[in-house]
Amino acid sequence: MVTARKKPAAKKAAPAKKRRPPLRSLKRPVWTTACPDWRKRIVAGNPLTPCPPLFPSAAESGMAVFSELKIVDAGVSFGDSRPWIQEFAEAVFGSYCDIKGHEDEGRRLVKTFFMLISKKNTKSTIAAGIMLTILIQNWRKEAEFLILSPTKEVADNSFKPIKAAIEADEELADLFHVQAHLRQITHRGTKATLKVVAADSATVSGKKATGVLVDELHEFGKMAKAEDMLVEATGGLMSRPEGFVIYLTTQSSEPPAGVFKKELDYARKVRDGKIEDPSYYPIIYEYPDEFIANKAYLKEENWYITNPNLGVSVDLDTLRQKINKAGSSGEDSLQSVVSKHLNIQIGLDLGADRWPGADFWLESRAENVSTLDELLIVSEVVTCGIDGGGLDDLLSVNFTGRVKGTLDQYVSWSRSWANPIVLARRLEIAPRLLDFKNAGDLSIPEVPGDDAVEAARLVKLVFNTDLLHAIGIDPAKIDALKTALAAEGLDTENKDFLVPIRQGWSLYGPMVNLERALMEGRYKHA
Repeated sequence: MVTARKKPAAKKAAPAKKRRPPLRSLKRPVWTTACPDWRKRIVAGNPLTPCPPLFPSAAESGMAVFSELKIVDAGVSFGDSRPWIQEFAEAVFGSYCDIKGHEDEGRRLVKTFFMLISKKNTKSTIAAGIMLTILIQNWRKEAEFLILSPTKEVADNSFKPIKAAIEADEELADLFHVQAHLRQITHRGTKATLKVVAADSATVSGKKATGVLVDELHEFGKMAKAEDMLVEATGGLMSRPEGFVIYLTTQSSEPPAGVFKKELDYARKVRDGKIEDPSYYPIIYEYPDEFIANKAYLKEENWYITNPNLGVSVDLDTLRQKINKAGSSGEDSLQSVVSKHLNIQIGLDLGADRWPGADFWLESRAENVSTLDELLIVSEVVTCGIDGGGLDDLLSVNFTGRVKGTLDQYVSWSRSWANPIVLARRLEIAPRLLDFKNAGDLSIPEVPGDDAVEAARLVKLVFNTDLLHAIGIDPAKIDALKTALAAEGLDTENKDFLVPIRQGWSLYGPMVNLERALMEGRYKHA
């Protein structure tokens, strides 16, 4: 069973007179990892694999080992697992070129794998099987392999099946030294190691990992320094041509943020063919838009779509009970369950305590106002609203313009500021704030007070166009803003220009009007 790959032989240059044109089979294959027809495939229950293994012999060699590994708690081996698991494993193993004399010999052509799948679909067990197989076949002396988990509990989910698979096979038990207290496996021959670690930048610092599997990526999206940590963990891949990264995750019970949002957005673009990146391999189990729009995902007959292991590791009766119980407990409880078990992404349109207008605040409503300059071009009059809070709150300014030649068509553009202290005090939202900063919607000024100064300059810019009608502002929070506006030469004593806006119930009428304008498509936002 135990089959190790051989180290690629050093290639010697042949005399010029003996050179022959390389065989076509020794050239790099041509492939795509896009899967633009994924909607039809996933509804039909067909495989989501975008292409066959690049190197069939490497895939076959890897699967020969993978299939014999025991899934001890299930009493079966990986060879008994469903096709979707085996196809994903084949893609990983088959991305490595094992053909002697090939221009890519010893190189892995697909470097990054991404799988989003619902909870309880044996994600951590798959991680264990793939990484153990690669450790068995690895030829590099003292190579390091990592399974990076967000918590100790998640780390145990991957380490325990690895340990159990080794102990269940005499040959593997002789081949590996298992150190349970370190969650580390050492190959006695190559001295290569596979270590399962809980997230800690100090733990991964300086690692020269040949392969890294990141489990539950969505949890890393909530960590302020997760991106730096992953850069450290994967830094060794630059010098490892056979190196790889595998991201495995469920959906988050909060809106995607940080490294999770970044990776998920990229994976979707590659899958949809919007970005051509054959070195990136995305498998995403999620519902097509129409299933989300009409809440068809709540129908039991559609649960198979994001649960390819339904009936094996996912028990239908248990899933039904969870969803029914959550539904009777309230919308927030239901959304928490469906985000994990059905991969429904939490967004602006979800949440029991949400503003009702959020149901209509969709990307499809965005039109013509990606910048403030564009808003000024299409508007005949503009109003401004400013709101701010303490040092751990946001300062925000909004400009709403009435479209030229209309009485009830509006466009909107906003900008917010956060003091750097927010990133330290509100670690749980820091990744989301940085996402907004990267998108250009949020500024984090280095100098205290610059947020009010920058907001005032935007107001002055609009004022200079003669389009600004008035500024609405919370009178309890205007001192710094009033000073900044006055410094720009604006008349802050004119109550018809700087209008105090009462908070709370008095805003109910305007909020209802805005909800209707959004629903009817009369209010377009950036």
